[in-house]
Amino acid sequence: MTGETALYERDGAIVTITLNRPEKLNAFDDAAVEALSEVLARFDTDPDANVAILHGAGRAFSTGADVLRRQLRPREELERFGGPQGRGADSGRLFTHAVNWKPVVAAVHGYVMGLAVGIALDCDLLVAEAGTRFQITETSRGLGGSVYWGLMRLRGAGAFGDEVALTGRWFTAEEAAAAGVINRLAPAGGHLEAARELAETLNANPPLSVRSTVRARRREIARVRSELSAAAQPERLYLTEDFHEAALAFKEKRPPRPFRGR
Repeated sequence: MTGETALYERDGAIVTITLNRPEKLNAFDDAAVEALSEVLARFDTDPDANVAILHGAGRAFSTGADVLRRQLRPREELERFGGPQGRGADSGRLFTHAVNWKPVVAAVHGYVMGLAVGIALDCDLLVAEAGTRFQITETSRGLGGSVYWGLMRLRGAGAFGDEVALTGRWFTAEEAAAAGVINRLAPAGGHLEAARELAETLNANPPLSVRSTVRARRREIARVRSELSAAAQPERLYLTEDFHEAALAFKEKRPPRPFRGR
């Protein structure tokens, strides 16, 4: 399994999917998105699997997009691909193109940032280890957090979702639990155990009954993602000076220069 960025292990009817790029805090380049897509497809078509648990190896669930490999693409590539993601590597489509609509439980810890916030919210249930830190980094990077705002509102986050999407501030698992964004707040080191308990509860139900709800939920997610992405696409924020400056400042490990609104 050395070198694989997404691992697949089945125990009975429950699958564990592991983001396996710990040396990069499981940041997503195009290849990592594609690898996760392939593993999710394997789960979806595995006749012996009913539920999956998604977690990250190492110190974090994921710090989101690999800035150097996605957000600092040449301008020509950003224009050609319609954004920082490569062709076929759009993380927003990972959960909305299933065939069998099996439930996925996210078990997060450490850091959950940017693109990874979207992946966690797309999962059908969400468990977070106490002390986990979340951030919608798209806000401060100049890309806008409207899709994440929409996903949080689907979870009933209300004013809390408005705040964290507009400010881009860090928020904790404890805050997310109080706002109803996550399903379980697990003690330190207990997020996988808590996710397994939820997975076993799901697996005890008639699978087609569970999948019916998963399918309806993900169709709603697809609708929200599509509408908000379409609304933001004409702005082409990924081509702005502010976006490029924010990404470059991250690469150079310095504060960004004053943003200019262009």
